[in-house]
Order: sequence, then structure tokens, then C-alpha cells
Amino acid sequence: MKILHRQIFMELCKLFGLTISCLLGLILVGRMLQLRSLFLSQDIGFFNILQLFFFLTPFFMLLITPIATMLSVFLTFLRMSTDNELIALKASGVSLYRMLPAPLLFCTACTLFTFFISFWGLAWGMDMFKTNLYYFAKTHSKFALQPGVFNKEFPNVTFYAHQVDNEKGELKFAFVRDESIKGTSVVVVAPEAQIVSTPQLAEIKIIFKNGKIFRESGEELNVLKFGSYSIKLDLGKLLMGFNFSEDKAKDMPFSRLAAIRDDPNLVPNQRPRFHRKVDTEYFKRLTLPFGCIILGMFAIPIAYVFRGLKQQYGLLLSMGLFLVYYTMFSIGVSMGEAGSIPPIYGLWAPNAVYVFVALVGMRYANKESTPTVVQWLLHLRYGRGAKA
Repeated sequence: MKILHRQIFMELCKLFGLTISCLLGLILVGRMLQLRSLFLSQDIGFFNILQLFFFLTPFFMLLITPIATMLSVFLTFLRMSTDNELIALKASGVSLYRMLPAPLLFCTACTLFTFFISFWGLAWGMDMFKTNLYYFAKTHSKFALQPGVFNKEFPNVTFYAHQVDNEKGELKFAFVRDESIKGTSVVVVAPEAQIVSTPQLAEIKIIFKNGKIFRESGEELNVLKFGSYSIKLDLGKLLMGFNFSEDKAKDMPFSRLAAIRDDPNLVPNQRPRFHRKVDTEYFKRLTLPFGCIILGMFAIPIAYVFRGLKQQYGLLLSMGLFLVYYTMFSIGVSMGEAGSIPPIYGLWAPNAVYVFVALVGMRYANKESTPTVVQWLLHLRYGRGAKA
């Protein structure tokens, strides 16, 4: 039995490493493609980009570790079933329950690993991501305008210049519109302007010369002529529009989430929606790690029920079952943040449903019987095939 458990555990670990690598690679490539325009417009090196994505890894790992655990267990037992290894073990007197220590140990290890990410790794990664992002904004970033193109990289600010010399930072026939103040629009027009970048202060200054300022507020319009006028911009906003001073629930360590839930006066100026997000994030950090062991145990009877299924179809099936779980989880998060239901119910509901199915399925799998609903579906499928 020790040899059997060791072999199952090693196969689970190999599949887990492969699955995590593939899922993480797909996510990072997709994220890189999404932000390609940002990186192309800034003077940020390839290794700096990899460094930023490395700090985002804990955030992604919290989401993909449960599905990687489920896929590893499902594909391992599906292969054993397809190769008739389970039948041979059953004939040798080894029941399903005697094979459980290896997957149970594996799922427990994945759960503990996810708890580590949830409690400490996520907050560390987001903190380092913001710190390095701001550092790159200060030391590497540049503000490049294209002639004849409206630039909207800064939130609520639009830039335009008919002629641009990015090397010298000179603009001809420059125009800027600032809508950062609600209900007020400020337009600055000048025949020439100069861009002065100060990376050490994470600041860009645009100096307009001999132009006009048009300020519109409601039905009132004011026009002001000037000889020299400058606008200061925060370089941090040039990179993904990050507000480094904003306190977000998803970036907090678990201990701070718990402290805010116990004493809301720690953040007295926040709205009720912020406290709902804190409450939802708190239960999210608890339920996702438990999802590893629940989905892992859920995958075993599913592999038994669909024995003989090819691995490519098994992969699609397991992905579909996880999609159902994640959809229920996402609905719980949305309803919890909206205040429709308490987050404790919405986020624990998927785990409760899958625990029930796992326990019932494990009982049927050990007896090598199939639930009536599955038998009916298989009969319906093969019945249609025979008629065709």
C-alpha cells in the first residue's frame, strides 16, 4: 500500500505542476497582451515586466490552485480507470477508501499552500507590485505623444498636439482638456508647449506658452490669456491608472480584513459598500483554500462515473464542472458586495453543494454503482445512438 500511495501521490504532483504552469502561463500571456499598448508606450524593460508579473502570481495562484487540484485528481483516477488499474486493485481487495490517503494528503497540502497565499502571499504580492510599479514610473517611464492623435492615457485628461518632438519634448499647437473636476471642463490652448519630465519626483510638467484657458462650469464660460502656464501630472497614473493611496479590500492582508470586520471604526470615512467588500473578501480568502480539498475529493467519484472516457474529453468535463463551481462562487461574491445576501452564505454555498455531491458520489463509487440520474442520462445517450 505504501508503494501504491507513493505512486499516486507522485502522479498527482506531476499533473499539478504541469496544470499550474499551463494555467499560469496562459493567464500571464493574456495579461501581457492586454497591457501591450501600455508597455510599448513606456520605457520599461522585459525583465521589469516579468518582475511585475511575478508579484501578481499570488493573486492568480489563489484562483487557479483549486482547479489545478481538481484536474490533477480527476485525470489521475481517470487514467487509472481507463487503464483498468482500478479494476485490478479492486480484484486484489483494495477498496476505494484504502486509496484515499494519497489524494487526501495531496489535497490537504494544496489547501495549506492556498491558505498561505490567502493569508500572507496575496497582500505581499500586491504590495510589491504597487511599489515596483511606482518605482518604474519614477525611473523608467516616459510620456510620449503622437502628432495629430488624441492621447487619453491619463484619467479624465485629453492631450493633443499638431506637431510633436518627443526627443526635445517640444509641442506645436498644443491642446489639453481637463475634466477631473465634476461639472467643470478646463481647456488650455497654446501655439507651443514644452514637456518636462522629472522621474525622481514621479512627475511630468507641461509648460504652455502664450495661450488661452477656457473654463466652463454650468452655463458660465471664462476665458483667460497667459504668457506661461504649467500643468503637473502624476506618473503613477500613467501606468494603469493606479491610485496608490486607495485602500482596497483585495490588497489587504487577512489580519487587516479581520480587524476591520471586528472594528469598522478603523476606517471611519469609508462607505457601506467598502465594508461589504471587506466582508466578502474575508470569506473569499477562507472558502477558496477549502475549495482545493473539496474539489479534489469531488473529482474522484466523477472519474469513477465517467470511466473509460478519453483524457481530452475528461479534461473538458472537469473544466465544465469547475466552471459551474466558479460561476456559483462569482455570483456569491457579486451578491455579497451588493448586499443582496450575507457573504457567508453566498461564498460557502458552492463548497457545501460540492461536499454533498462528493460524499454521495464516493459512496456509489466504492460500491461500483452509478446514481439513477447518471444511468438515465447514459441510457438516453446510448438509446439515441442505437436509433441513429
